[in-house]
Formats: sequence, C-alpha cells, structure tokens
Amino acid sequence: MRDLRAIAALAALALLLTACSAPASTPTPAGIPSQAPLAELDLLADPRAHEGPSTAVLPDAAIVPLDPRPEQVLPATVVSHGNAGDREVVIDDTSRLLGLDLAGSIAATIQGLGFGDALVGRDVSTTFPGSEDLPLVTTGGHTINAEAVLALRPSLVITDGTIGPRDVIEQLREAGIDVVFVDTEPSFAGAEQLARQVAAALGAPEGGDRLAADIRDSVAVKAAEIAAIAPADAADRVRILFLYLRGGAGVFYLFGEESGADELIGGLAAVDVAAEIGWTGMRPMTDEALVAADPDLVLVMTDGLASAGGVDGLLASHPALALTTAGQHRRFVDMADGVVLGFGPRTASVLDALARAVYAPAG
Repeated sequence: MRDLRAIAALAALALLLTACSAPASTPTPAGIPSQAPLAELDLLADPRAHEGPSTAVLPDAAIVPLDPRPEQVLPATVVSHGNAGDREVVIDDTSRLLGLDLAGSIAATIQGLGFGDALVGRDVSTTFPGSEDLPLVTTGGHTINAEAVLALRPSLVITDGTIGPRDVIEQLREAGIDVVFVDTEPSFAGAEQLARQVAAALGAPEGGDRLAADIRDSVAVKAAEIAAIAPADAADRVRILFLYLRGGAGVFYLFGEESGADELIGGLAAVDVAAEIGWTGMRPMTDEALVAADPDLVLVMTDGLASAGGVDGLLASHPALALTTAGQHRRFVDMADGVVLGFGPRTASVLDALARAVYAPAG
C-alpha cells in the first residue's frame, strides 16, 4: 500500500502524544462548492510574493448522500487486506457500522454512500455535521478503545490499519464482530478506490461506482479550474511544503511523496518542494531540509499551527524556517486537521478551498 501503514504508524505515534480535534468541515459528494468560480476572484498578481497567512475553509460542511441510496444485496463476500494477509469476510449485517482511520475518510465515505444513519460511533477525525453526537471510540488521539467499541455492539467495523493497536482489532474479531481492512492510498485515485471497497463491504457495489465517479469527475473539473488560474510558466508556480506540527509534543514532520500532501500540491498546480529534495513519506523536519527546500508557502493543519504558538511561535522556535522565503513572507496556509488530508467525498472541495487561500487569499 505504498508504505501507507508505515507512514500512518508514525503519524499515529505522534498524535498519541497529544489529543487532537478538528472543526466540522466536509463538502458534498459531488465536491464542487456553490461559490464564484476561481477565475472570477481577485487573484494575486504574483502568488509567490504574497505576504501573510491565510486559512482554507470549506464553504459547505455537509456531506450529501447519494440519491437514490444504493440498493444492498447481503450477504456480501469481500477480501479484507490485513497485516496478516488477505482473508475473505462474509458480511450479512450492516445495521451498526464503525468506520475507523487516521483521516476520517472511511466514515465520510460511508456517509457519502448513503449509510451514515447506520454509524454508531466515530474516531476523532470524523467531524462532518451529524457525526458530532456519535460516541467517540478513540482515546489519546488515535488509539482505539476496545471497551468503547464493544459497548456500541457494531455489526461491522471498516478500517485501514492506520489506527490501532492491532490487538484491539483482534479483540473485536474474537467478540464476533466482522472487521474489514480496506487497502487504499492517500491520493485522488485512492479516494475512488476507497469508495468502491467500502461500498462492496456494505453490499452496495453500484453505489461505490457512483461515488467514485463523483469524486473522479469533480476532482478533474476542479484541477482544471485551478490550472487555468495558476502561473503558466513552471518557474513562476508556488513552491509549497506540507509541514505536520504538534508543538506541545515537539513533533515537526515534513510530508513528502506518497503522503497525500504531494497529491494536493500537484492538484494546486504548484511545485512540491519535498519531491525536489527526494523526501518520501513522513520524516522529522531538519534545518538542513528546510533550507534545501526553501518553500514560498508552507501548508499546515490548523490545530497543529495553533499548538506551535501560531505563525509567530513557529517562526520563533524554528529559526531555519524563518529564513525560508515562506518564513520571511509569513506565508502559511492552514486547514482543519480532520479535512485537509481526508481523501474522500470532500476532495474536490478541499482543493477548491486551498486554491482560494493560495491564489486569492483576500477573496
């Protein structure tokens, strides 16, 4: 899975050091927000030279389910892709669901498919409207609480192995709960793949095809719209670096290729400076890496930036970052933790919100 589990394990370890929460912000499955087109905004003449931070905000927090809701055919037999290998799982009851992963993408996909009313609990990254009253089954950040899960009596748990620990998942199986591991990657194509795998586990594969098509088409439309407003000359494109922060725990990671950040940066018609320096996955930030990267703009999670003391606190504690072009211009774009890397029904709207913050921050 392109080392996704290894990357996720690092992320989970970091997040365990400090609990995190995220604002509820999620778009419709079609993913195209009802706002003025990007080309009609007050676009920056030179997006590389802009001064000051900005925040990317989704305009529509709701995930609108597929209509009509896909028909189910149960029992459904699917392949679960666990660490111990692939195994067939026969699912005959989807009345009580849990979708658990680091980014909150699985529960969002369940909602997008039209089965959100069957969710009985949530992980800390599941933040779309309507989920806030569901019981939380993760503790200390992204650790699954077995007792909390068992108390909810789920009939099916869908996860991707990015949160654990592993023995908790085994406890759920031993208790007679069906557990399905999906096998996806943090990318636009991975969001489509997730839609199909979750839908198959719900006995509604036709719905997976529909949601995947929604994601594919809306991302393609949005990426083309962004490309039309970005500088035509590659040398003039914004150089972006994704920085993962948990200031209270002293966690500062650069996200490189195969982390999902590279997909977002590419979708923004920008330059992924982590790729330029050969940065793969998620690795601790070093002064040397920052100097070598010299980004024009640093993309961060909102709560992460706050945990580091905001832009001022971050620059004061990391002088090397202050020396970069982004640091000198205080050019940071933040977005809600539970949204920015949550590839799923919201993906096109995430791109749209980021594009507005990058190319028209005053708009």
